[in-house]
Amino acid sequence: MQGRAFFDEDHLALLEGIEKFAEGVLAPRAAEIDETEVFPKELMQQIADIGLFGMKIPEEYGGLGLDTRSYALALEAVNRKNSAAGIIVSQANSLSTQAVVKFGTPEQKEAWLPGVADGSRVIAFGLTEPGAGSDNASMKAKAEKVDGGYIINAQKTFITAAPMADNCLLFAKTAPELGAKGISCFMIDMDMKGVSTGKPEKKMGCRGIPVSDLICEDVFVPEDRLIGEENKGFTAAMKTLSIARIGAAASALGIAQSAMDEAVKYTRERVQFGKPLYKHQGLSFMMADMEAKLRACRLLVYQAAYKADMGEEVNMDASVAKYLTTETACEIADKALQLHGGYGYVQEYPIERIYRDARFHRLGEGTSQIQQLIIGRELFK
Repeated sequence: MQGRAFFDEDHLALLEGIEKFAEGVLAPRAAEIDETEVFPKELMQQIADIGLFGMKIPEEYGGLGLDTRSYALALEAVNRKNSAAGIIVSQANSLSTQAVVKFGTPEQKEAWLPGVADGSRVIAFGLTEPGAGSDNASMKAKAEKVDGGYIINAQKTFITAAPMADNCLLFAKTAPELGAKGISCFMIDMDMKGVSTGKPEKKMGCRGIPVSDLICEDVFVPEDRLIGEENKGFTAAMKTLSIARIGAAASALGIAQSAMDEAVKYTRERVQFGKPLYKHQGLSFMMADMEAKLRACRLLVYQAAYKADMGEEVNMDASVAKYLTTETACEIADKALQLHGGYGYVQEYPIERIYRDARFHRLGEGTSQIQQLIIGRELFK
């Protein structure tokens, strides 16, 4: 195994089990989910039953309490076979729950975390707005303090899983004059009066997990729904995104490996000019370049996960891994499709879907350009 030094026997045993599950259960449903844009409920339950939704949820709240390396290995294995499953597994272990794990009260943790772990609860992450994507500090969402709680007015956009969610971690300004330092984090119920979602977006890839707007119109949220301290929500969001970026990098790694798998398979089988494609030196050199970059990215992802588990600061490592791996995944998917020739452009071959799925991860959890900004900022600290 590449990067063996980063892992122990428990990690390897976990990986073996997840790879078998991904191959036997997730892979056969990938094309169907992409075509129908529906994620089957029974598949959600199967994922929950083997603990994938609770990997980073503490054991006392129904999870497995695993480390970041386990999370990264699992996401790589899942995304190699089914990227829609990868999206929902990643969100359950990072954006949906980590703010509650890190900053929630025991009562809040007991209320929401067990349901995510057992698959009965889906929590969305409400940060992005139409005018505040990369620049989250400029959000317009407001939470006005009133007796017993807050009145929230907000329009969020591109909210993953919003149409299927039971709750949403929503970020709004409680002190607008303070900018980013005046943002707070709340847990809202999707059936609260005044909460609604827009029509699910028609997405290029990573289909099956719906994405839509989320609207709050004069929504009353009790004060016990405040996660962490008032005006400290931006810190909670950034700490959550740091781990989520390692997950995004691991997800892209799995998709890149999937593209590589298809390229190897096709170039073995396809004969041109009297020999298999891989025996043509120009194409073998192309694939060697793809493999070298894939292996380099894998070590970046594993190192970031390892440092997170060692309690080290990982802002730089997470952004470097996320930036290079997501960019490289798109490059590998593009070259893998090219190696298929015209067949790569038709839906009969999995590389067409893989190519579309790879593109998402250069946008989610902070665009490539935001990762460059973070890397530059960390470099000159």
